[in-house]
Amino acid sequence: QLRHMLLTLERPLAVFDLKTTGTRIGRDRIVQIGIIRLAPDGARERYQTLVNPGIPIPAEATAVHGISDLDVAMAPRLEDVATEILGQLAGCDLAGFNVIRFDVPFLMEELFRVGHTWDIDQVRIVDAQRIYHRMERRDLSAAVKFFLGREHVGAHDALADVEATTDVLLAQLERYAELPHDIGGLGEFSGDRDRTPDAAGKLRFNEKGEVCLGFGKYMNWPLEQIGRNDPGYLQWLMTKAELPGSTLAVMRGVLARLED
Repeated sequence: QLRHMLLTLERPLAVFDLKTTGTRIGRDRIVQIGIIRLAPDGARERYQTLVNPGIPIPAEATAVHGISDLDVAMAPRLEDVATEILGQLAGCDLAGFNVIRFDVPFLMEELFRVGHTWDIDQVRIVDAQRIYHRMERRDLSAAVKFFLGREHVGAHDALADVEATTDVLLAQLERYAELPHDIGGLGEFSGDRDRTPDAAGKLRFNEKGEVCLGFGKYMNWPLEQIGRNDPGYLQWLMTKAELPGSTLAVMRGVLARLED
């Protein structure tokens, strides 16, 4: 509770972690997700579920996280819990360990695969791994030892990892006085605007946080500006160009806000 007072929250912060069949976004599947919602008043709400991936879990993946085909045999499919997961993340900024490079795009692509659009281009993301690597350059277990003075018991279990990540993030704020204490500042420090808004990397953010095209004659132009100046080109992109479905979903979300 005392540590949490170092973190300025305007809305809940959802710290989450995925365990998967592998690291190939769009091909591998989720087998477990753990989420902690850190409320502005310091309260924590916990959520975890196993997920049946519908494909065999490779032995090398099981060796990392300990989840086997037998463990998920009776677990729900992602399509059965997607709405529940989105509800846990709704209205939240995001945080995690290596979440910008892996967990966010992986979950975005998987949710889209089962028919759900996850609109997060207005969300700030804090990556405790990037803060840690910029400050100390070690992994999560070492971070727990360094910042919390204890061993990371239960490493590679999704909920245990997000519990540790949450505590490490708050301990980082306690240790490094130069770190910003608001989510926008921490997201900036984490480089969350260096990520791409879509899993395929066809779009990008500019310095104002606007979603821009990452290719073609209007490369680096905000989508809203393209929509105003050359709506025919944007229409062609969204109907004729062979863009991934999740990229198109992000583009539609941006343009829908333009129409409001």
